[in-house]
Order: sequence, then C-alpha cells, then structure tokens
Amino acid sequence: MSSALLIEQILNGLQFGVMLFLMAAGLTLIFGVMGLINLAHGSFYMVGAFACAAVAAATGSFWLGLAASLAAAAAAGAIVELLVVRRLYDRDHLDQVLATFALILIFSEGTRWLFGSFPLYLDIPPVLSGAVDLPGGARYQLYRLAIIGVGILVAVGLYLLISKTRLGMQIRAGQSDREMIGALGVDIRTLYTVVFALGAALAGLAGALVGALQSVQVGMGEPVLILAFVVIVIGGIGSIKGALVGAILVGLVDTLGRFLLPKAFALAMGASQGATVGAALASMLIYIVMALILAFRPQGLFAANS
Repeated sequence: MSSALLIEQILNGLQFGVMLFLMAAGLTLIFGVMGLINLAHGSFYMVGAFACAAVAAATGSFWLGLAASLAAAAAAGAIVELLVVRRLYDRDHLDQVLATFALILIFSEGTRWLFGSFPLYLDIPPVLSGAVDLPGGARYQLYRLAIIGVGILVAVGLYLLISKTRLGMQIRAGQSDREMIGALGVDIRTLYTVVFALGAALAGLAGALVGALQSVQVGMGEPVLILAFVVIVIGGIGSIKGALVGAILVGLVDTLGRFLLPKAFALAMGASQGATVGAALASMLIYIVMALILAFRPQGLFAANS
C-alpha cells in the first residue's frame, strides 16, 4: 500500500467529516437550545443542494448557487420553525418525531414536484477544478481540499459566534435555562427562529458543497442525517466542539475502515471472502465506535456549551 494512497484516504475522511460537521453543528444547536428532535434536518441539506444546482444552472455561476443554497435553506428553516416547529416545543419527543418525519415527506414530494424525479448535476467551479500534488506522487482534488477549508472556517466562525457575541451568550444561556433568559427580557421566539434558521443554513451549505461531488436528488439528506445523529451522540449533545471532533472521528473511521478492513481480511481469508467480510464490518464500524464511547462516556466526548 503506497503512502500517497493512504494520505488520499485520510483527506477523503477529513472531507467527509467536515461535511458531517456542517450537518451536525446545526442539529446539535437545535437540540441543545430547543430540546427538539428534528428529523427534517436532512431536508434542509437537500434544499441547499437543489437551490445551488438550480441557480448555478440558470446563471452559470457556482458562487451564486452557493449563496442561494444558504438563503433557501435558512428561509426554509425559518418558515418551518414559524409554522410547524414552534407548536412542538412543549410536546413530547414522540410528537416531535412524528411531525418532523411528516416534514421529510412534504419536502421530498415538494422537491419532486418542482424539479422532477431525475437527478441534477452541479459542476465544480473552474477555479477549484484542478488537483494538487501529494507526497508520494499522487494528486488530490482541489475542490475537496476547499471543502475541508470551508469546514475549518465555519468551525472557527461558530466558536467566535457562540463564545464572543451577544447572540452566542443567549444561545448558551438558552441551553442552560431558557425560562430564566425569557424572564430577563430575551425574546425566546426570535432566538429560536434564528437558531433554527442558522442550523438549516449550515445543512444547506453542506448539501451545496457535496452536490458538486455527487448527484443532487430527492431523498439525499436522509442517509446523512443518520450519520449526523451518530456524530452528536459521540461528541455530546449541544456541544459544537463535540460535533467537530465527533464528525472528524466518524469521517476518518468510516473512510479508513472501508479502505483498510477489506485489505486486512483479504490477507487472512483470501481476496473474495476477505473483501466481503471486511466491507460488512466496515459498514458497522462507526456504530461499534459509538457504542464503545458511550460505554465509557454516556454523555459523549464533550459536555454541552463547549
């Protein structure tokens, strides 16, 4: 196995982890501040991808599409919070699950009605279409490196937002004692709408960025949503730091597991059987890691507000 191939897979894991972080950061904010289980979060990922693909196709500009993905996902999030989610805060989690699952179906059928059932395709912008040299002679896609860079910038921006701004202070207070900050004069309804829209915008950004690497299609957000829940359980519900660490961990474990385990089992069991067993175990690996972490740290790696 060449070192260049291993480095390439590590970078793929980081890129996958960054995408999961953009999903999980919004999800953990919504759950941490509002106590809401939002199964429809993956729908905002899909909305962002479709908005980016549609606007990029109409204007020829990926960057306008990227801006449209943020605006469309944030607007969809704000509308959903105002019309539906606001009525669920005082309901039990089963009602929240049923209502947000219904939103998945509404978003999916609405998107299919608007764009049809066939996938859309989003081109990588020309400035990011090249590749860079890796140690060992391999080349790595510049666009994937750009996604990693965007994830780092978003993580830094969220840290500054949560720790250094008045809005961040209100969000942290809302995680700890929402009744108290309401009594102190903070408009809880507006705060919830802003947090929900912010979380939706981050999911939409993830969908737009990944849309250039794969097809944009109805239902694309649901598989990612499952992994985002794994991330926030590992990292700690309500923790942005935990979302980042958990996302990178899941991205690396999943990518390297799918790359290394079939090769490792093939050495002991033969190529065909080893590849089958290794692939099956690799698909379960992140859930095994989650179970091991929760066995020793039931609250996740980091506490809320970190």
